Amino acid sequence: MGVLQELGRLSSAEDFFKHLGVPFEPSVVQISRLHIMRRMGQYLKGSEIDGAFDGLSDDEISALCRSHLDRAYRDFIESTPIQERLFKVHKEAIAPKAEPAGHFVPLDSLKVV
Repeated sequence: MGVLQELGRLSSAEDFFKHLGVPFEPSVVQISRLHIMRRMGQYLKGSEIDGAFDGLSDDEISALCRSHLDRAYRDFIESTPIQERLFKVHKEAIAPKAEPAGHFVPLDSLKVV
């Protein structure tokens, strides 16, 4: 089984850290686990698109995954999930709000019948 398939069978962020041998502080992972894993996924996807996995051995792929996980983890040591805005809810929180699409009826246009 390849490294990526092994990673696909893991069930928690802590499992990824332990499997790849990346040291971590449990309190950081508890707060930012989804964000760290999503960021790692973005880094991995970027590597796949760039062809970084082509022709690599399992050890080399494991090292690349380890590097991406460590980089994602450090992103959330130096920043916060809100500052990184990986999820839609965080992006929408700072997006400018559109004006309501209601119709304005001026008071002087009303007639008493």
